[in-house]
Amino acid sequence: MTTATTVKTEYEAIIGLETHCQLSTNTKIFSNSSTAFGSDPNTNIDPVCMGLPGVLPVLNQKVLEYAVKAGLALNCQIAKYSKFDRKQYFYPDLPKNYQISQYDLPIAEHGWLEIELVDAEGNPIRKRIGITRLHMEEDAGKLVHAGSVGEASRNETRLSGSSYSLVDYNRAGIPLVEIVSEPDLRSGLEAAEYAEELRRIVRYLGVSDGNMEQGSLRCDVNISVRPVGRKEFGTKVEIKNMNSFSAIQRAIDYEIERQIAAIEAGDRIIQETRLWQEGAQCTSSMRVKEGSSDYRYFPEPDLAPIEVSNVQLEKWRSELPELPAQKRHHYESELGLSPYDARVLTEDRSIAEYFETAIASGANPKAAANWITQDIAAHLNKQKLTITQIALTPTNLADIITRIETGKISNAQAKQKLPDLLSGISPEKAFAGLELITDPSVLEPIVDEVIAANPKELEKYRNGNTNLKGFFVGQVLKKTEKRADPKLTNELVEKKLNA
Repeated sequence: MTTATTVKTEYEAIIGLETHCQLSTNTKIFSNSSTAFGSDPNTNIDPVCMGLPGVLPVLNQKVLEYAVKAGLALNCQIAKYSKFDRKQYFYPDLPKNYQISQYDLPIAEHGWLEIELVDAEGNPIRKRIGITRLHMEEDAGKLVHAGSVGEASRNETRLSGSSYSLVDYNRAGIPLVEIVSEPDLRSGLEAAEYAEELRRIVRYLGVSDGNMEQGSLRCDVNISVRPVGRKEFGTKVEIKNMNSFSAIQRAIDYEIERQIAAIEAGDRIIQETRLWQEGAQCTSSMRVKEGSSDYRYFPEPDLAPIEVSNVQLEKWRSELPELPAQKRHHYESELGLSPYDARVLTEDRSIAEYFETAIASGANPKAAANWITQDIAAHLNKQKLTITQIALTPTNLADIITRIETGKISNAQAKQKLPDLLSGISPEKAFAGLELITDPSVLEPIVDEVIAANPKELEKYRNGNTNLKGFFVGQVLKKTEKRADPKLTNELVEKKLNA
């Protein structure tokens, strides 16, 4: 769970994120080449994504659907009319020397998402972060630089021992949505939580896997600082090359301190692009930042404008699942779960659905949450499995919880049998012959026998060592192979010892 922190300072940071999210389509945005990750270099290419003369792009309909669904999930206004534009720049990983993107008429604008932190007492702190726009575009290729010093940026990899560059165009034409936030973030912590929530949303929708290690989710940070109380923003700096949420937080925290130190030293902050160097834990200058005028946008002549009908829009809206923030609110306010439990259960859609099926099958919500977030989660982590890969169904989990709460089995018995249950053995078979002994007339003679067999411990107990009560309870449980009802056993032992 992300925890809110407060740092008193005479400066405040103004932070916005530009997030590129790869859409989980099988083919590219304007052609039929595969989007599979990890293929041999330059095998998932075609004349369209290579920009060969005479070819025409055709929009992948699934890309439009996924972009609109992402916009709806981010509470954006979906444009009835939008278009594609050409963004001009010259770089070896861009075969056409322009990128097809959206400029002045994006598919979605004016949205928001909610982030959730917690205070020192564990209470949730919620904040809405504005979404300026969401637009569709194609990705560029990947450069592999050999023999260069320093960190690489964007779709680049640096090697050592040589002095040449290679280009892999497999990524060229991969469908992306770029999501631009408002400058509403004020710390590295908030920015990291924003990026995490964005990933949760696209994963819930099924429009992206959000895998940062494979480049499916890439975040660039825009950050400036200003004295508290001043309305004007400071000079904006962009940070690239962050491949984890923790890196986003650390890069921002470093840059805030760097800019404040520069201002106080009388140095001028310049608008530039900087790289986050993970090894050195610092940012370094890469290039002076381009402005939008440098890209010489103009409407893409080979693609028709996009019009989304009301019928189509409402159909896609009806297909949206309940999103993470909605589930967290529901779990906390209606099911009485803690913010921590609600956060863990909603981190992954399959876990949330497993939990909801269990309580729909009769499980106590808090008990189900404890089993899923503790014992089952430990098994998943150890075996490197997802919750959809275990044989213990949510219905059987509800059965186990009900057996515990009705006194048929103990919690200890359930935990002891958990490996069998996780492998697919039914509760009926796992707990056959293990029903708790809840009849006092059956347990009382066993308690008498245990006390009679341990006269020295009885004498010590009656001489003031009352901790030995646990010894007698344990002996009864051992004698009954843990079938004795623990609560009833405690009551009978205490009664007999004090007789």
